[in-house]
Amino acid sequence: MTATPEFPARHIGIDAPATAHMLGVIGRPSIEALLEAAVPPALLGDGVPALPDLPAATSEAQVLAELRAIASRNTVRTSMIGQGYYDTHTPSVIGRNVLENPAWYTAYTPYQPEISQGRLEALLNFQTMVIDLTGMDVAGASMLDESTAVAEAMLLARRVVRGEGGRFYVDSDTFAQTKAVLATRAEAVGIELVEFDAAGSPDLTGAFGVLLAYPGSSGVVRDRDNLERWITAAHDTGAQVVFSADLLALTLIEAPGTLGADIVAGTTQRFGVPMGFGGPHAGYLAVREKAQRQLPGRLVGLSKDADGAPALRLALQTREQHIRREKATSNICTAQVLLAVIASMYAVYHGPEGLTVIARRVHERALAVASGLTALGVQVRHASFFDTVTVEVPGHADALAAAALERNITLWRAGADTVGIACDETTTEETVADLLDAARAVLPGATPDATAAAGTTGGSAVGPSALGLPADLARSTEFLTHPIFSSHRSETQMMRYLRRLSDRDYALDRGMIPLGSCTMKLNAATEMAAVTWPEFSRIHPFAPTADVAGYLELIDGLETALAGLTGYAAVSVQPNAGSQGELAGLLAIRDYHADRGDDDRRVCVVPASAHGTNAASAVLAGLEVAVVRTAPNGDVDLDDLRRVLAAHEGRVAAIMVTYPSTHGVYEHGITELCDLVHAAGGQVYIDGANLNALVGVAGPGAFGGDVSHLNLHKTFCIPHGGGGPGVGPVAVAEHLVPFLPGHPLAQASRRVLRTTGTISAAPYGSPSILPISWAYLRLMGTAGLRAATGAAVLSANYVAARLDEKYPVLYRGEHGLVAHECILDLRPLTAATGVTVDDVAKRLVDFGFHAPTMSFPVAGTLMVEPTESEDLGEVDRFIAAMLAIHAEASAVGDGTWPADDNPLVNAPHTAVSALGEWDHPYSRTQAVYPAGVTPDKYWPPVRRIDGAYGDRNLVCACPPIEAYA
Repeated sequence: MTATPEFPARHIGIDAPATAHMLGVIGRPSIEALLEAAVPPALLGDGVPALPDLPAATSEAQVLAELRAIASRNTVRTSMIGQGYYDTHTPSVIGRNVLENPAWYTAYTPYQPEISQGRLEALLNFQTMVIDLTGMDVAGASMLDESTAVAEAMLLARRVVRGEGGRFYVDSDTFAQTKAVLATRAEAVGIELVEFDAAGSPDLTGAFGVLLAYPGSSGVVRDRDNLERWITAAHDTGAQVVFSADLLALTLIEAPGTLGADIVAGTTQRFGVPMGFGGPHAGYLAVREKAQRQLPGRLVGLSKDADGAPALRLALQTREQHIRREKATSNICTAQVLLAVIASMYAVYHGPEGLTVIARRVHERALAVASGLTALGVQVRHASFFDTVTVEVPGHADALAAAALERNITLWRAGADTVGIACDETTTEETVADLLDAARAVLPGATPDATAAAGTTGGSAVGPSALGLPADLARSTEFLTHPIFSSHRSETQMMRYLRRLSDRDYALDRGMIPLGSCTMKLNAATEMAAVTWPEFSRIHPFAPTADVAGYLELIDGLETALAGLTGYAAVSVQPNAGSQGELAGLLAIRDYHADRGDDDRRVCVVPASAHGTNAASAVLAGLEVAVVRTAPNGDVDLDDLRRVLAAHEGRVAAIMVTYPSTHGVYEHGITELCDLVHAAGGQVYIDGANLNALVGVAGPGAFGGDVSHLNLHKTFCIPHGGGGPGVGPVAVAEHLVPFLPGHPLAQASRRVLRTTGTISAAPYGSPSILPISWAYLRLMGTAGLRAATGAAVLSANYVAARLDEKYPVLYRGEHGLVAHECILDLRPLTAATGVTVDDVAKRLVDFGFHAPTMSFPVAGTLMVEPTESEDLGEVDRFIAAMLAIHAEASAVGDGTWPADDNPLVNAPHTAVSALGEWDHPYSRTQAVYPAGVTPDKYWPPVRRIDGAYGDRNLVCACPPIEAYA
């Protein structure tokens, strides 16, 4: 594949004159010369990884046409498969104003809360929605999917009980994909899983936790006595009770919290989020108050700003488990913010009454299916159900599924003689009639008269029947009572609410987000276009193989391309976050050693400078962490590595190393590092977080890596979506291919080689956003990708050269060069003036910028990554802002402004703060329109937030609506 003549120039922000100017500043004759000087010679050569040879795309229109052709090979049917995935109607006002709106999907994780108030409010709505429906005290701001949420619930239960190992009892009627993820996660950390039939009598010997499916995968809703028997037995043994619960069903049946649950987990997919062949979807996790400080992931809480006004921020940030490194109990990093926003707005749009109407209609359709099939003499397995009817059709299951397929309906083959039929928001009377017609055509003894009496419910109330929901489980508590869920009934109100929230945020559609390590680059409109096409969005992850030929073709092409670019043998896109890609890679290494009888290799070497998720993933993979020191120049200390390897001789499983390094340089000792670990019998895991500085130049699989994870939401243009979705494919060398993630429900395909080692709920993770990366690769071609890498490296070195005099660049590689990002050392400035890295970050908001990454990997520093997508004007605007801020700090240092009252310590400044009485020693203009800021500047909605106050006074659900007035 070669570069297209059009798109790379649109993706890469710097043109030829800008390139020449920037090269002049850093003293290099060309970008190729820059790369040759920065990248170790051992990594450059004739074997540069590349895309497979494909005809070059000549235009964006051609790529869209190709995607249309691929999409046409998927068949959109009426899905009645269920099993945790349901068709749904995304309200158009939400689809257009959130899912398709760059103000929402190009935002970054809300670590700078002053400029993230919109999405933080949406996430607080999400938490409130989950708390209300589950009847729990606290809920997180989203998890990756239902299965991983239940796995996190299992680990949380063990933390609460404070045990090691132990038994986790799993309802046998749990979704198969959740059982698979539980098996993977439990085996790695020494937990024994015990399946049980909830219809039987409790025997919970050695239990620390019990999982109850509510409803079960077969559709059953057990009566109250049955559930309370297990809950009581669990609590009597000191175990935690976990429910996996369907939120829509909870509008009709009793909240798990009311029944006595300790933890509730599940998915919000059916709240307006398309199935998308399996994702992305927002999982949820809710707990009792006593466990709130052990909750993994992210939690939004209410605090106050410098003026005492209410303001939101991520609460208890130190409880983000990946920060705890080798003491971690979870490796959750990416959330599913964009999807959580959609789900929360679905609840805002419908309100409690609307959700209840939808749930009743779904249940009534299921009743109509059950009644009609019963009239045909079919045995319905359970009398109590919500949306899923499981029927026994001995000898006729294949025929019934085939007859339904002829009528464009897909059913769930629950067993050799069993069929599952799930209704959802989109199920119509016509759907029910077609299904019963299919049954009548293939079942013996069926006659038209036999089903006439059954009919359909027509959406009206269902009369007395032996089928339905248990009367003793009728919902007894109110939900969604906060005014936010009843204030936006008209589309005008909803549209304006969404606009008001997005206006409070800073996203890539407003300006540069120079976050080091996070790669906030262009998410082009053409790349995003296919996400909402029904041929991609309305496909069930367990649909028949013949119906998903287009998806499998796209996934195969993307995995092959990623393998070629990285120099590896194979790739799996199943991991739906970078943290999960890390876990998948380490589990592959562990399984590889075990397969060779090398069970004692349980030590994972992690550099002190590594991403926090690295050590966390090692712990969750059942490995011991050994830390290797960082040399003064920021590289891995190879002498200390030799010491660590010798100390753990015969036990080293792997090393995890980020390349280019977390310090933003190409380490020239990387090949020696790989050789040392291989000689010690270990595998080399190269973290792909910084692949934006390698694509088209060198591949980790080609210079010594055995496995890597890739962040498609960084290097390959899937947008961050305010903190998720993400995709973290795992790439492996040939000897590790058999140990890639498996899935028990995957379509027949060479891409899934086994049924174990399942990482995510769906076989291919979050497939509906994979067309984004596919389109990016197709539009750029090999030459375009290399040009993008070169532009990223040029921009970073230009920033480093322009700012080094005022903000020393902490680490440089060979020839004084950095990679695609640089670390600016603010500690000398702080020592001289008292101005902190926080002050500079907040002051950048007044200049119209999102701050760079703060204090990572070194406290008191800013890590800057301009990316290849920013033009010279925007990069120069950022540089000018940083120089102006340095001058302001110097004015504080020389006493021109007092240390406790200056533009930096008071930043950011809101419009309101610039009105009225003014008694500061600097002018209003200096505060809100510093030099270079244009009249259309971004105005932060709140001033600097007091996070500690919010942590002391934890409020993680919607406060009275007057707080936002």
